[in-house]
Formats: sequence, structure tokens, C-alpha cells
Amino acid sequence: MLAITKSKYPWALIKKAWELGLINTHIPQKYGGLGLNSLENCMITEEIAYGCTGVQTAIEANSLGQMPVILAGNEEQKKKYLGRMIEEPLVCSYGVTEPGAGSDVAGVRTRAVKHGDEYILNGEKMWITNGGHANWFFVLARTASDAKASAGKAFTGFIVERDWAGVTLGKKEWNMGQRCSDTRGITFEDVRVPKENVIGEEGIGFKIAMGAFDKTRPPVAAGAVGLAQRALDEATKYSLERHTFGKPIAEHQAVAFMLADMAIGIETSRLAYLKAAWMVDSGHRNTYYASIAKAISADVANKSAADAVQIFGGNGFNSEYPVEKLMRDAKIYQIYEGTSQIQRVIISRELLAKAK
Repeated sequence: MLAITKSKYPWALIKKAWELGLINTHIPQKYGGLGLNSLENCMITEEIAYGCTGVQTAIEANSLGQMPVILAGNEEQKKKYLGRMIEEPLVCSYGVTEPGAGSDVAGVRTRAVKHGDEYILNGEKMWITNGGHANWFFVLARTASDAKASAGKAFTGFIVERDWAGVTLGKKEWNMGQRCSDTRGITFEDVRVPKENVIGEEGIGFKIAMGAFDKTRPPVAAGAVGLAQRALDEATKYSLERHTFGKPIAEHQAVAFMLADMAIGIETSRLAYLKAAWMVDSGHRNTYYASIAKAISADVANKSAADAVQIFGGNGFNSEYPVEKLMRDAKIYQIYEGTSQIQRVIISRELLAKAK
């Protein structure tokens, strides 16, 4: 088995971000947060991701876990679960993905059966970011007894606390990149969830879960842009320092054009996430633009990181230089919060719906 350089969860940085007000920024002022809009959150996210996307993912996953409560939670839920995030540095998680259900959310098998004033929750979630450190989870579970019920009616969203009986944390997964981010499976075995922890009402969980993405995909895109900008800056600096054939490699057209293409992609991606954020802040449905921003930013981040490694040459393949980490960290942007292929499904569906 190949050795993997392991990183610890960045609790010290998470706590510092909490002290500075750089985490939980989207929580409304009514519940103790700053109440920043999506555009403002995106600007913060890009800067944090420029430094380390693993740290950015830990912070952004916190936002995703809270978003269903912000969008559809009742007053008591918001005061209790959002309020505690302001009182002390805590994180939460968004629990939808399962071993057999990722992009196909309708395939979720975790089940909650109503029993009196409680729901009995059983199932397993996988690839849950912040899972090992979450204070509570948003969990999507099937509640419809009819196996043929549509996704729009079959699922319910729940708030599940980590220390409840029956909640078991899996091992930390050591991933290709973003290794300081905590990702693992979570098992729920006969977990008793009070009816007060149903978000919204029974049967609308899928709508709530998907609605959260309209708010969180622009910041994810911003994170990808932060990584891409870092790749461009590192490659530009190196290309001015490294000389071949009597001049800096930046003066060779082959390298100069690679830098130019990186710049084109980054600026375009930044404008895409800014528009998606502006749309949702203005009260418009931004599903189409959020998916465009997420798709292009993820692809640009991967190409920019790969091109940076190429410009560094043999040094780029070495862990003593910064760009190999960027290349490993970039890949997840094409996978989490909806794969690049799923984004294209959404974009084409929205496009054709408008054309009909």
C-alpha cells in the first residue's frame, strides 16, 4: 500500500476563522450571524481557497449543512441549531450521499419510520464532509411507504445530533487531495429522532436538499476559482524565474499561451460565479447560473492546476513544490456538490425548458 501524507483536521484554523467572523457568515443576524449575502460569501471563499481548499471545504461544508435549516427550518430549529454555531466554534454536516446513491439522490435508501412522536432512522451515509467533527447533521431519509413515490414526495429532511444513541462515525477516508478536510461514512441504527427535528414537513426533503445547492454552488465555484488563481500565480512566478535557451520560459510562446489560457478561464469563471451569486441575492432562481458557474469553475481549476504542473516541468511533479497539491486538490471540484456531468444535465434541462 502506498504511503499517504496525512493531514490533521484544521481545528486551529476553524477556530480562528470563527473568531474573525469568517465562518457562519450566511447565518441571519436575527440568529447571531453576520447575514452576509451570497456574493459577499463568495469573495471570502475565493480568498480562503487560494490558501488551501481543504480548509475552504471544511468551512463551506459547514455552510451546506446549515443551509436547509436556514431555508426551511422553523424558528425554534434556527435558534437552537444556528444559534449554537455562533456561541462556540462548531461544525455540522450535510448527509445525503450514500454508498449507492450519489448523483442519483432518488436512490437514497436511508429510511425513517414514524413511531408516535418520533422517527426511527436507519441507514448509512458516505463521503460526509466534516463527518468526524460535526455537532449535528442534516440527514435526508426516505419516509414514503410507497416505493414508487416520486422524489418530490418520498423524502424528509431531519436534524440529527451527533451524540444521539445509534449514530456511529466511520473511519476517516484518506483521499487524493484536500486531505485536511474530514470525510467519512456515518451509520444510523435505530436512531430516535423527535418530530420536532423534521425540517419543513414530511415529504419535502428532496426539495429542501436541492434548494440548498442554489445557495452553496456559487461559493463552491468561488473556491475552485481561488485554486485556479493560485495555480496561475505560482506558474507565472516560476516561469519568470526559470530560464531556458537564454531567457525566462515565460517568453517562450508555448508557455506564454498556457498562462493566457489560464487567465481567460479564471476571469470567465469568476464572472460566472459572481452572476450566480448576484442572481440569488436579487431574489431570482439561479439554478441554471449556479450550475454553469460550478461546472466551468471546476473544469478551469483542473486545467489550470495541470498546466501549472506542466510549466513547472519535473519540479511540478515533486511534492517540494506547491503545484502538485493544487492538482490533487482540484479534482474534487468536478465531483462534490454535483458532478460536472450532473451540472450539464441541469444546464441542458433548464435551457430546453426555457426554449419550449
